[in-house]
Amino acid sequence: MSAYSVYDFKVNSMDGELVELSIYRGKVLLIVNTASRCSYARQFAGLQKLYESYHQEGFEILGFPCNQFNEKEPSSSSEIKEYCESSFGVTFPLFEKIEVRGPSAHPLFEYLTQQAPFRGFDTHTPNGQWMQDFLQQKYPEIYAGDGIKWNFSKFLIDRNGHICTRYETITEPAEIESGVQSLLSAEPV
Repeated sequence: MSAYSVYDFKVNSMDGELVELSIYRGKVLLIVNTASRCSYARQFAGLQKLYESYHQEGFEILGFPCNQFNEKEPSSSSEIKEYCESSFGVTFPLFEKIEVRGPSAHPLFEYLTQQAPFRGFDTHTPNGQWMQDFLQQKYPEIYAGDGIKWNFSKFLIDRNGHICTRYETITEPAEIESGVQSLLSAEPV
C-alpha cells in the first residue's frame, strides 16, 4: 500500500488499542519520537505548553516513545505514561513504544522520513554543531541517510495530512510555534 498522507496509517495506543490516524483529519499535527529519560526530555514541558495554547484551535501532538537512542526509554508503556504525566504534565496523546529507524521501523516513521528527508543540523548554533559532531563521531551509522537522528525529532503536518516541516532534536518547541500558528490559520483543502 502506498501512503498519500499520515491518515493512511494505524498505530497502537498506550493501551494497545488500534488507532487510525484518520481520526485526526482536519487537524494540525506535530508527530514526535520521544524518550522520557533523555536529556532532551525537557522538551516535554514546551510541547505541553504548545498543546495547551493551540489544542482548542485544532492542534494535536502525537508522541511516540522510542528506546533506540542510548536506551533512554526503557520503561513499559504504563510507566512511560505515568512518568510523563507526573514529571512534565503531559496531556497530549502518547502511543505504544515503537522503533523509528532501521529494519523494524514503524511504517509511519518510514513514511515521515521519506517525505521529509534529513537536511542537516544548523551548525551555526552551538547545539547544532554539538549534535552533528556527536553523531558523526559516536554514531556515524545514525547520522548517515534520512532516518531519524535522535529523540525528539518532530514533524509538522498540515490539516490535509501532509508533512510541512521536519524539525530535528535540537529545535525547541517554542521555535515551532509560528509554524503551528500559520498552519492553524490555513483552511483545509
